[in-house]
Amino acid sequence: MTTDQIAHPPIVSKSEWLGERLKLLKHEKELTKQYDKVSAERRRLPMGKIAKEYLFQGTEGLQTLSMLFDGCRQLIVYHFMFDPDWDAGCSG
Repeated sequence: MTTDQIAHPPIVSKSEWLGERLKLLKHEKELTKQYDKVSAERRRLPMGKIAKEYLFQGTEGLQTLSMLFDGCRQLIVYHFMFDPDWDAGCSG
């Protein structure tokens, strides 16, 4: 298929375009509301107690998960990939 054979939407008046755009906007808002609903359901999922004692290697040696939290309610974890043979970290 060449560029002159590519299917394009029809060219319409401004009022016709606006009508179609408003229909699309309604669908976009419905999708956003559904996404927000699913996100809220995800946040309300029950929690599970961590029974295994995980150990993490850090700048201060081996630490447990509770040691990493150190009395804080949240822990932010950064994942950085770096191979010893690389000159820089993974850009992705």
